[in-house]
Parts: sequence; C-alpha cells; structure tokens
Amino acid sequence: MKVYFDHAATTPLDNEVFEAMVPVLKNDFGNPSSSHAFGRKVKAHLEVSRKTIAKLLNVTPAEIIFTSGGTEADNMAIRGSVEVLNVKNIITSPVEHHAVLHTVEELAHANKVNMHLVELLPNGHVNLNHLESLLKSNSDVLVSLMHGNNEVGNLLDIEKVSQLCRQYNALFHCDTVQTMSHYQFDFQKIDLDFAVGAAHKFNGPKGVGFLYHNKRNRVKPLITGGSQERELRAGTENVYGIVGLAKAMEISYRDLEKKQKHVSSIKKYFIDRIKADFPKIKFNGDPEGSSLYTVLSLAFPPELATDILLFSFDLNGIAVSGGSACSAGSNSGSHVIRAIGANLDHAPVRFSFGKSNTFEEADYALNYIKQMFDNLKA
Repeated sequence: MKVYFDHAATTPLDNEVFEAMVPVLKNDFGNPSSSHAFGRKVKAHLEVSRKTIAKLLNVTPAEIIFTSGGTEADNMAIRGSVEVLNVKNIITSPVEHHAVLHTVEELAHANKVNMHLVELLPNGHVNLNHLESLLKSNSDVLVSLMHGNNEVGNLLDIEKVSQLCRQYNALFHCDTVQTMSHYQFDFQKIDLDFAVGAAHKFNGPKGVGFLYHNKRNRVKPLITGGSQERELRAGTENVYGIVGLAKAMEISYRDLEKKQKHVSSIKKYFIDRIKADFPKIKFNGDPEGSSLYTVLSLAFPPELATDILLFSFDLNGIAVSGGSACSAGSNSGSHVIRAIGANLDHAPVRFSFGKSNTFEEADYALNYIKQMFDNLKA
C-alpha cells in the first residue's frame, strides 16, 4: 500500500481542477495583455478567476494579485510594507515559515527595519499579551504572523490579533498558506491588510498563488518589467494555473463542511490510537486545542529517533515529513521544533491529512509504527 500523509507539503490535483484547466491549456493560448480576440478570450479567463476568488473571500477583485505562490506573496507584502508604507518595525514569531522569517531577517540585517520576535507560550501558541506589549512600545509596525503553523498545526487567533493591530494602528500580514481554503475566510469581518494563498495546498496546481492586499494599502511591485496585475506584478500571468487556482478554491468552499468533518475525524482517530497504544510517542504543539485539522506532529522517542526514521516510513510506502518541505536538505533541524521548546532527543514526524485519506490508510501507518516498536523488543 502507498499512503500519502504529506498534504501540508503539497496536495494531489483534483480531477475537477484538471478538467477545468485542460480546455484552456489546449485551446486558449493568447497573451492576456494582447488586445486582439485571442488575448481577450484569455483575459476573460483571468478576470473571471479573479472575481471567483474575490467573491469567496468577500473582497473586491482589485484586491487580488496573482503570484507564483505563497512565498512570493509573503515577500511582496513584507517588502512592500517597508518600502512604501513606512514600516520601521516588524513583529513576527520564531515559528513562521522561512518565507517570512528569512525576509524579515534580511531587511533587519540591511538596517531597513527593527525585528521583534513575539514570545511563545509553553504549548507553542503566540503569547498575545507579549504581542500587545510590543505593539504598545513600537510605532510604524507590521505584524506578520501565520494563521496555521505548517509544522505543528497550531492556529493563531487572527480575529484577536486583528483587533490588537487596529487598536495600536499597526498593519497586519497573515501567512494563510496552510489554512486558505481549509477554512472559510470573510475579509470584511476579519480586518487585516495582507493574506496569501497557494493553489497546491488545496488540490490546485503548483506554481500559482495570490496576495490579498486590502485596498487601503497599495504596495509597489516586487517584480518589475510590465504593467500586468494592475502594475503590481510584472510578467505574463500563468492563466492555466490561475484557472486551476480559482476552481480549486471553488471546490474547497463548496465541499468545506464535508472535508473538515472527514479530515478532522482521521486526525482524531490517529491521536486517540497514539495515546492508547504508543505512550512513548509525544505530541508537538497543541493538537487537541486550537489546531489545524490537517496537521499532526508526533515526537518519536530517542530509540526510534534515527537518521533513517523518515526513510523507513518511505520504504514502507508511507509519505510523511520531518517538517516543512521548503527546509528539506537543511542540516540544522526544524526551527519550529526548537522554538517551541520540544525535546530535541525526540524526532519530529509530521503527518498531514487530506480529503482523499482513509481510515484504512491510517491503520496501515499505525500498524507500521507498532511494527517499529516490536522490532525494538526483538
């Protein structure tokens, strides 16, 4: 059996998404910036997709800027805030994705901003009291905090953070890559300045995403050389991908309740079995509290925490990860696991679930974990 439990890294392309993309790939090759009929037809696909996404998020189409993915969108929001919106201080956390952390560190190293790290609570959540104290003592602030942590699954109370940012006149950028289309967002009710999405995290194609930028704040383009995307992102748009992105969001919102119920039940089943059968395995983060229903991070005991732990899962047909796929190949380990104060003698293994997973697949993975413990006794 082959089991895919790495949906936080990427998700399989939905058949409906593929079917929506194929006619455009085969027939509609015009440049959307061209004024002739071939270009106008493709431009229509582009703008219909923009309107679809805007409607789902309850924003205006002009507030959606298409990008190559979440990393570019994060960079655009953060760098644009510093260069155009007079941001002098950035408050972020030590568990952010490197698209945020490395960007802020680079800006701080260049003396363009002051970087402030908000403290974490023992369970890995952001300490909102410390966030407020940082907001009180700094001005010209951008707060950049992710909604759902991609490694351990902790969820941020974005409504509360939004209220704090408005109270202290700060901008709020939320990295929503892991939660976009896994939760229903209404950006008329959640007042933030920037949010991001990447299609491949919710069964869309890779290499395409978007930045939501509140119309109050127009940033400068990160990529220059053309007037596409209302002069905010140069380069011919990836229309095939954008069509797939919009369709994937549409499907996600349509099936959201069903997906949440199914995936949550698999995660709960996994947690219950681990607690009952494998007391030596611990949990990273807050899996039974405020937690992303698609992500579960387990801490395997030292006797199993070998260099080939992930490889052994893979050899047995189980795709899992040790953390963010974007950090694969790094020898420094997970910055998230270090930051939350987890026991570094225990190896983190991230199981991330999707709508296509089954309880049979969960049992297969759990049975292999049992086999690993049995082999220790032999």
